[in-house]
Amino acid sequence: MKKIVLTGGGTAGHVMPNIALLPYLREKGYEIHYIGGKGGIEQDILAGYPDVTYHAIDTGKLRRYHSTDNIKDVFKVAKGNFECRKILKQLKPDVIFSKGGYVALPVVTSSKGMRIPVLTHESDITPGLANRIIARTAEKVLTTFPETAAAIEKGKGLYVGAPIRADLFEGDRERGLAFLGLSGEKPVLAVMGGSKGARFVNETIRGNLAALCSKFDIVHMCGKDNVEDSERTADFAGSYKQFEFIGKELPDVLAATDIVVTRGGSNSIHEFAALAKPMVIIPLSKQSSRGDQILNADSFVKRGLAIKLEEENITPETFLAAVDKLFGEREEYAKRMREAGFSNATERIFELIEEAAERGAAKKNKKAGRAS
Repeated sequence: MKKIVLTGGGTAGHVMPNIALLPYLREKGYEIHYIGGKGGIEQDILAGYPDVTYHAIDTGKLRRYHSTDNIKDVFKVAKGNFECRKILKQLKPDVIFSKGGYVALPVVTSSKGMRIPVLTHESDITPGLANRIIARTAEKVLTTFPETAAAIEKGKGLYVGAPIRADLFEGDRERGLAFLGLSGEKPVLAVMGGSKGARFVNETIRGNLAALCSKFDIVHMCGKDNVEDSERTADFAGSYKQFEFIGKELPDVLAATDIVVTRGGSNSIHEFAALAKPMVIIPLSKQSSRGDQILNADSFVKRGLAIKLEEENITPETFLAAVDKLFGEREEYAKRMREAGFSNATERIFELIEEAAERGAAKKNKKAGRAS
């Protein structure tokens, strides 16, 4: 039985592509382990997968700005590296697959010298700091955008596309409406605020509920601890449905969805594009991020696949106008998405994992032979 360690966390975008791999890993009989943060969103999500053994570690965020938390997180990172090395020595996996982010960093860096093949996947056009460090150890850096692969040093970059969960294509509209408690008489607007940086999107939606609910039923995935129970939301309870996170019902909910408002995380927007769901993208601003979501959104806008709104310039009028425009032109946007030919890279990624696991198993067997 081959053994794999999956890692990635901090946001759902660093977790869900790993989830997309699970059916392939199960079919081939892999023993599946996941190393993630203590109390992170990845731990919440993986709790729904009993065949995946979760290992919780201390993690510290990599910040490029001054903060007193940077001092504390130095010790968390050091402790996380120690914990990871102990876990990896015990498990002796054949391969590590990283989806990146600061949670994955100690997993990959602690594997140095253990002769474990490491593959990582970069979703965004420009790699983040953690993934740039991870790339030094990884055998290959798999990318969602072709231009990213060309920028990876030492020829490690390999363009494969976005991994997308196969079950997303199996949703049923009627099941989705029933889950949401909606009649289907009005079009459905889905909102994906993201697990990080969701506050602005959440407030934009809730501040415009009267206008939005006059035309749409809304399913709002607002992030952990972000459900709002107030007078302004209670007044629209029939049309406004809030969730921290939607799990196994998500394919059905998306099947019932007509248009989307979302942040600019690469995994999310590629999933929506593969499903031909027209979207308004509100990327995280440069004040709140390194600007990767802006570049992701710009790439989609250039191809006529989405409308982008910059949060610094959003007013109720510009936001509602963009939603109205998107809905009015939804068929044209959906047609362009279908013609763009978004392919599911999950099978290709799994093939590369299989090849790496074979190499890892051979190294492990060779070492065991020398020891005997």
